[in-house]
Amino acid sequence: MIRSRLKELVDRCFVDGVQQGLWTGDAAGKYTVEIPKHENQGDFSTNIALVIAGLEKRNPRELAARFAALLEAERELIAAVAVAGPGFVNITISHSVWQQVITTVEAAGEQFGRSRVGGDRRVMVEFVSANPTGPLSVGHGRQAILGDAIARLLEATGHHVYREYYYNNAGRQMRVLGESVRARYLELVGEPDSFPEDGYQGEYIYDIARELVAEAGDGLKDVVEVEPFQRKAEAVIFKDISATLARMGIVFDKYFNERSLYENGAIDEVVAELRAKGLVYEEQGATWFRTSRFGQEKDRVIIKSSGEPTYRLPDIAYHREKFRREFDWLIDIFGSDHIATIPDVLAGVTALGYEADKVTVILHQFVTLLRDGKQVKMSTRKATFVTVDELLDEVGADAARFFFMMRKPDSQLEFDLDLAASQSQENPVYYVQYGHARLCSILRQAGEKGVAVGADSDVDTALLGEDDEIALLKAMAAFPALIESAALQLEPHRVIFYLMDLAGRLHSYYNKHRVIGDDPALSQARLSLIVALRTVFRNGLHIVGLTAPETM
Repeated sequence: MIRSRLKELVDRCFVDGVQQGLWTGDAAGKYTVEIPKHENQGDFSTNIALVIAGLEKRNPRELAARFAALLEAERELIAAVAVAGPGFVNITISHSVWQQVITTVEAAGEQFGRSRVGGDRRVMVEFVSANPTGPLSVGHGRQAILGDAIARLLEATGHHVYREYYYNNAGRQMRVLGESVRARYLELVGEPDSFPEDGYQGEYIYDIARELVAEAGDGLKDVVEVEPFQRKAEAVIFKDISATLARMGIVFDKYFNERSLYENGAIDEVVAELRAKGLVYEEQGATWFRTSRFGQEKDRVIIKSSGEPTYRLPDIAYHREKFRREFDWLIDIFGSDHIATIPDVLAGVTALGYEADKVTVILHQFVTLLRDGKQVKMSTRKATFVTVDELLDEVGADAARFFFMMRKPDSQLEFDLDLAASQSQENPVYYVQYGHARLCSILRQAGEKGVAVGADSDVDTALLGEDDEIALLKAMAAFPALIESAALQLEPHRVIFYLMDLAGRLHSYYNKHRVIGDDPALSQARLSLIVALRTVFRNGLHIVGLTAPETM
């Protein structure tokens, strides 16, 4: 939008300066046009004079003054130019240009903020991937919302996104799950047996065992094999996980079955290929991967002396399958407890001949739930942790989604249950959604008073000259670039911050000005501003998976 128009103008003035002999063309493509950190530094600033000065060993302020003179001739776009600091050129855009933003937003409608910058790049986002050994915890909930928001942002910017859940249904943890259910089943049918020392606790294990009793009576009491109990538990828990994800509005393109890596020989193929490259050896009865060849301090065991693979081996095989599906970008979203395993998996990817730099790993920190300012430590109903379902029951899907996105992934999240459940302006999700509802209310009032809005009205946007009106126009103009940046940097929290700031500006404006007043022309202009703001609020909320209520 305006920033791109200004960048084109800066480029043109740079070329004019080259042609006039004011500087050489060496700085082409090396300078930037940015939004300053402080409002008194203009709307945009360029470091072009500093870049030229560095390359040509000249005085940057003198170069900045010459460049400013070229820009000052462009009065259609620019209101003022100033040289600042060591040689920055600060640029103020004309009010008439900002006022045109309303037309741009109106023309784009639901597409405002969306772009094709991704160029249909094929991206796989793997997230949640929780073992089917119990209900989703609030930590899984944070990861689920983070992954879904990133996927939505990438889709909004022209990426072809594929959502995948790596279904960890093989290995020791599943065997322990089966043993836990078997022990509870035997207890219920009057044949108690010892409970596994590291077995899964929680009422949900009893619930699964009760279902087995209802289905088979005591017919399984003499079954020694764990497989029937494991199979039942997996089916029940996976159904529970799927229902929880659906409550959050999350749908996956595929649940990749870890067991398939064993059944189709992928695990054996990876070991054979690494062995052929001289990267696998046997020691103390175990099979080791030479991760030290890839910058690690020491080698890692990939098959224990018992013959059971460690978690690294199937993870490497799974990533090989990802690469074989020819995605352009692989995004893995994990909890911070995965930090030690990531280098091993990337070493395996590199050893197998794939480009590890195509993999972006996002680690999120843990979630602490607070009530009355104190930490909520556990649930007594479902498990030894608070489940996502319990959180959704208490605060709702929108509040959960919003609060999970309020912090950067690498920041620990304190989730205030009392605040999230409150209907007050102290609650940030309520504050933002109320902004959209307030805009809808204003437009309903206009309709009730017979005031034409939008295409049916004759609007003079030049009447929108108040400082806070221009500030709102500037904020809306920044929305498309904000969405692109948040998508490419995989930072959905930036959208949340933007919406909170926009809501603050809107509520302040509403409290200060009458939108529908005695001056018909001014009322029409302000209503056009309200329509545009409603579009930006709605688009921003929808892009990250939040609803935009019309009444509250």
